[in-house]
Amino acid sequence: MGLRGSMDRTGQTRVSVIVPTYNRPQLLRVALASIRHLEAPDLTFEILVGDNGSAPETPRIAAEFGAVYMKVTKRGASAARNAGLRAATGEFIAFLDDDDAWMPSNIRPQLALLDADASLDGALGQACTTDASLEQPGAPWPAQDPGRGDGLLRAMLSGYFPQLGTLVVRRRVRDLIGLFDEALIGGQDLDWQLRIARRRTLACTLVPVLLFRGRVHGSYDQLQYRRLWYDRFIFLRHSIPEWRIWTSPLHFLRAYKGTLQHPYWYFVTVTIAAAAAGQRKQALRAVRGAFSVFPLLTAVHLVTRRDFRRAILASALRLRTTA
Repeated sequence: MGLRGSMDRTGQTRVSVIVPTYNRPQLLRVALASIRHLEAPDLTFEILVGDNGSAPETPRIAAEFGAVYMKVTKRGASAARNAGLRAATGEFIAFLDDDDAWMPSNIRPQLALLDADASLDGALGQACTTDASLEQPGAPWPAQDPGRGDGLLRAMLSGYFPQLGTLVVRRRVRDLIGLFDEALIGGQDLDWQLRIARRRTLACTLVPVLLFRGRVHGSYDQLQYRRLWYDRFIFLRHSIPEWRIWTSPLHFLRAYKGTLQHPYWYFVTVTIAAAAAGQRKQALRAVRGAFSVFPLLTAVHLVTRRDFRRAILASALRLRTTA
């Protein structure tokens, strides 16, 4: 059903927006305001807030923005999103994490793609990484159209992780691919989107639609460690059944490298920065992180990258490097 065919009797397109939240009421207020800001005579939102936190302000903030508040007893964003998926009544479904914000350009470009092609289940936009204040947005990504079909699937299995807040899907997706996998601590959103991509019914529009709060390097080492296993698992879960999209074993290995390049370069960057700051223990932990991702590549960079080598030696010898 296209966009025009999904309008209600008022002439508005109704989109259910699922917002998981956990003890971040002030950030939630910013997120919900960014959703309501997009409403107009042609577009209305059913906001579904899934709360598995304990902040007493959260229900009041949800009510302030006319959202449906759902208390979720199980921990994790997947459980909160699934509560929203079950309750959604809009013809389309979108998502927003409680620490991000929609840009004014969101939703309509994706709806236009879906209206133009009834075979599509979902449409993505571009995200812009910002600082903690949602200021100084970086360049929109993906920088180039990842395509559709096999091309998009290969991109998503080679390091392109679409931000869920850029996605709009038809409600039928809920029945076609099911709910988020609550057993996954990390990468649940990528796993769910890959299920759509494997149907070859996902597309992307090169319009910036989401402000995504970035984290300061060195502030989430343990999160990166925890995600490693899940990133590998999700890659294998979806790449092995789709073995026909790989032209050779080398192509497959390059995709695997692309999938894990983000945590690898995170640990390399943290090693260098922590050594420069005299934070010996953090630098050595980051080195172990790099080895746990790509041991051979870490050994190669130990030889070929002077800044990396100096950081490791300085930390091992209790010295301090210069940035």
